[in-house]
Amino acid sequence: MTVEDETGVLCRVPMRWGDMDPYGHVNNVEVVRLLEESRIAALGVPVGTGDQVEPPLIPFFSALPEGTQALITENRIRYLRPLEYRNTPVEVRVWVVSARGGALTLGFEITDVVSRRACVRAETQLAFFVPATGTVLRISAEQQELLAPHAGPRVFR
Repeated sequence: MTVEDETGVLCRVPMRWGDMDPYGHVNNVEVVRLLEESRIAALGVPVGTGDQVEPPLIPFFSALPEGTQALITENRIRYLRPLEYRNTPVEVRVWVVSARGGALTLGFEITDVVSRRACVRAETQLAFFVPATGTVLRISAEQQELLAPHAGPRVFR
């Protein structure tokens, strides 16, 4: 599977020198951080958790009610080849795999900017919890419409 350039949105996430492990490539824990940073660049800062200075590429989190918590319920990651440290941002394509019920599943592909080859593919599932009511927030039809243009394929079958 190769993700098409038109799928989802493309985020550029800075790599850090300290992201490397002793083998000279980005550590698997830091890959999860890259996924998190690209998710925030794509969807925005969750409501009430920080200052949204740069506008998100898909303003989904700002469409959630105040106080809603975005919780990770699952991460699946496939490492295709080592992601070498570069002193330039890594490219991460983010797309919507599924948005229904109370769950949003995102797909990710991290590409080495020099070789242009995919290094990592991943899926992250989120649920949205409203502490004030103790309930999981269901994704509305309007929110599904906002996400629909950014849909793409499943990473895992």
